[in-house]
Formats: sequence, C-alpha cells, structure tokens
Amino acid sequence: MKLQFIINPGSGSHDIDLKEAITSHFADREADVVIYELPDNCSLAKIKEEIESGQADRVIAVGGDGTLKLVASCLLQSETPIGIIPAGSANGMAKELGIPTDINEALDLVEHGTVKQIHVIKIDDEICIHLADLGFNAYLVKKFDTLPERGMWGYAKATWHALWNHKRMEVEITLKGEKIKSKAAMVAIANATMYGTGLQINPDGKLDDELFEIILVKDYSYLEILKIWLTRLPFNPKKIEVFQTAAVKIFSKHQVHFQVDGEYIGRVNEVSAAVIPRAISVIVP
Repeated sequence: MKLQFIINPGSGSHDIDLKEAITSHFADREADVVIYELPDNCSLAKIKEEIESGQADRVIAVGGDGTLKLVASCLLQSETPIGIIPAGSANGMAKELGIPTDINEALDLVEHGTVKQIHVIKIDDEICIHLADLGFNAYLVKKFDTLPERGMWGYAKATWHALWNHKRMEVEITLKGEKIKSKAAMVAIANATMYGTGLQINPDGKLDDELFEIILVKDYSYLEILKIWLTRLPFNPKKIEVFQTAAVKIFSKHQVHFQVDGEYIGRVNEVSAAVIPRAISVIVP
C-alpha cells in the first residue's frame, strides 16, 4: 500500500517532529510512504499536482481542518480514501469522526481503518467539510488568528473579545422556497455536529446523508448551546432555530464576517451553499 502524507508544518502547536514520527512508525512496515510538507503560500494547484503525480492508495492530511480541506479539495469526488492525522489547534473533523489524538494510533488507523463516504457543502467558491458560519464565530476566528496564544487559552481570549465587540446582524435566509428574516448573532452552515472545542451546535447532523443544517442563532445564546450539549434537551426556538436543507442562500443587510472550516474568509453580504453528496471518502475507526 502506498501512503502519501501531506503535512502542514504550521498547523497547531505540536511539540513533535511530524515527519520523523511518520517515518519511524512505518520504518519496519511494508507500506510505501511518501511525505510532502506544504511550503509557505502553497497553491491548491501545486498540492493537487503532488497528489496526482504520487498516485498513492491513500492520501493523509496531517494538520487541522484547513489541511484536510485542502486535501479534500484535491480529491473531490474521487475514490482515493483520505486519512487524518490531527495536528491542528482544534481538529474538529477528527473529533467528529472519532480519529485518535495519539499519533501512533492515528497512523495505525490510516492503514487499517474503514473507508466511509461523506458529503461536503459547496459554499460559493469554497468547499466546507466541517462547519462554516457568518457573524459571531467568524469574528472570533478572525480574532484568534491575530493572537500569539494557540489552543484553548487563545480561543477563550478570542471569545471574550468577540462577546464585547461583535454586533447582531440582519439576515434573510432562503431555503426550500421560503424566506426567513431575522436578527442574528450567528448563522452556521453545518456539515458536522460540533465545533473543535467540543461544543455541539448541530446534534442532528449526519455526514453521510444528502442534507446539511442551517443554525440560526438569534442572540448570544451560547448558554442555550451549552444546555443541549450537556442535557440533550431541544433548543429554545425563540433563541435558536435549525433548518435542514440541500441548498440555501443567506443575505445580510450589512457586510458580516465569514469563515469556513476555521479559515477566516473575509466580510460578505451574501453566500450560497449546496450539498455535494458522496463527495469524499475518509478513513474512520
């Protein structure tokens, strides 16, 4: 079996040499291992060229959700399975899929795991494998990127700053021929069920159906989200509404912050999204 590892050396705050850990793990095994470390400002075209020329049986993203998204973009609607070695700050998709955080266990899974097809969401020119949103959390992601601290402490500082500085939006959501107008702290486009922090925002989400969820957070209702995370009680519809759909258009009266899979995209007035069924194959326990 030929395994190609795409390593993002800038992901997270890991203290181990990822290249060395991978090489050592497979030193006495029969797998043919190829490693490609992403250079600074590496283009998607260059990564795709490396993957296509490598002709590996499995391609493994070593990094966070952003790294996985790059690899998934290159292998969209192909039959090549994608493995995940969680080495980012939050590793939301790895947590979603139950990928071990221990690197040797994750490397074992790359060889022996089960292949599962999942959908992704096409949002304008981006693909979303995990979670995208407009408003509060996107502003939080923007702030987090400017802080020297990584991990949960940096996330906590960014959250505190966002709570004090972000204002509610006026949005119009169009889905299934219906228009929903509302003030909102945040609108999430949810492929997965929870953020990398473990906060479950979309408890009914499934990665292998042909639908995704829109979560309309009308106010700063993070206590409401914590309630369902801890108790499994349903959302209070006066604070948070959930819509299931295969396509959506979201319009904001003013430009608002927008992020996809933990990557801050910028300020937008409008986004359109649609599901791509059976888009990628991932290796899971």
